[in-house]
Amino acid sequence: MMVTSCLFWAMALLKIGRYYESNCFCLCISLLLTGSSAKPMEKVPLSKTLESTKIAIDTGFRHIDSAYVYPNEKEIGQAIRSKIADGVVRREDIFLTTKLWCTFHRPELVDIGLERSLKNLQLDYVDLFLIHYPMSIKPSEAMLTKDGNGKILFETVDLCATWEVECHPYLNQKKLLDFCKSRDIVLVAYGALGSQRPKAWVDQKAPFLLKDPVLCAMAKKHNRSPAQIALRYQVQRGVVALAQSYEENEMKENIQALEFQLPSEDMEVLNGLNRNFRYFPANIAAEHPNFPFSDEY
Repeated sequence: MMVTSCLFWAMALLKIGRYYESNCFCLCISLLLTGSSAKPMEKVPLSKTLESTKIAIDTGFRHIDSAYVYPNEKEIGQAIRSKIADGVVRREDIFLTTKLWCTFHRPELVDIGLERSLKNLQLDYVDLFLIHYPMSIKPSEAMLTKDGNGKILFETVDLCATWEVECHPYLNQKKLLDFCKSRDIVLVAYGALGSQRPKAWVDQKAPFLLKDPVLCAMAKKHNRSPAQIALRYQVQRGVVALAQSYEENEMKENIQALEFQLPSEDMEVLNGLNRNFRYFPANIAAEHPNFPFSDEY
């Protein structure tokens, strides 16, 4: 198996663009947690990750997003292999993303990080391999390498990469999206439905995107759910949106965002919801020299 130490990520994102001409969002399997952006999160057993991934493939999802730091690559790989064995899909029908964790950023460690993910997945390749966060951490077997006082040990590594970005009606990333389109790069959005509000990462006073009165009124107008409106907004902007769920009814609802069109005036209304608000400001890494979330996008 041959891998490369320095991947040209923009070309990988272009591949997504070709793949997603008609299917512009995917299933995001992460963190062993479930819930929608409007209800609290709860822990989910690994067995449900396996079952939910199978259901997602049966529902029609073909882009599955995972990461080394989400301890569920084994279950996702098992579900994909199972559906291939059942004849439901071929490997080339699935667009599988995983991510390089921050302790593997050094060029000599990239191969090791990828090989670990492939071993977990028990697959020969992934379709897209992203740097998870642009803030490098000193290598160790721990996810967060810390000193004796519990402080994270950051380091600086020269990164030639493109990452997924948080993007939703409250943070529509118009400036970044316009730049990406000018370079024929497809923007991939996490947090497309707002946030599932994990206490460790998200301010519990943050607004609920899917309870926004403008979004809810538009959903009622079109006889759709707020989540479908939020996803359709991204589809029509040419953004690949990651839609996270473990629930079969939510997966089916999410994929129906491909079945309708929002008029231009509604798109403008949704553009007006932007407030440059991040659910995931990653303040834990604010002291890192490569911290990107203070920049204007």
